[in-house]
Amino acid sequence: PRPKPHRGKMKVLVVDDNKNMTNIVRIMMEKKNHRVKTAHDGENGYSAFIQFKPDLVVTDIQMPGKNGFDLMTLIRSHNPSIMTIYMTGDPGRFLPRLKEEQSRHQVDFLCKPFSISDLSMKLSKLQACG
Repeated sequence: PRPKPHRGKMKVLVVDDNKNMTNIVRIMMEKKNHRVKTAHDGENGYSAFIQFKPDLVVTDIQMPGKNGFDLMTLIRSHNPSIMTIYMTGDPGRFLPRLKEEQSRHQVDFLCKPFSISDLSMKLSKLQACG
């Protein structure tokens, strides 16, 4: 049996090449009392994952070098059941891949720009599915 995700405080890794975006999401998550680490590309995101061992990864899809999908493939080799929220400004382009991931993993996605309530809703939904 999979461990039940804990309501309340989680460790969250936020990865986006847009530093403003990582700061906004970090602040949103910290307001919900989560512990947050940020990274600005897939390589650093992976290193941060190894050190921090988060419960949730919130990652942009389009980044230079490793994109969000590449990053999560690597991370899932260590933690196959990790919760993931992808962020994208171009959901149509990635919808088939996102749908496929949702059928196999605890995954959701947000269209940029999004509000704190959008993020909270996705988070609650993922935690409930655990």
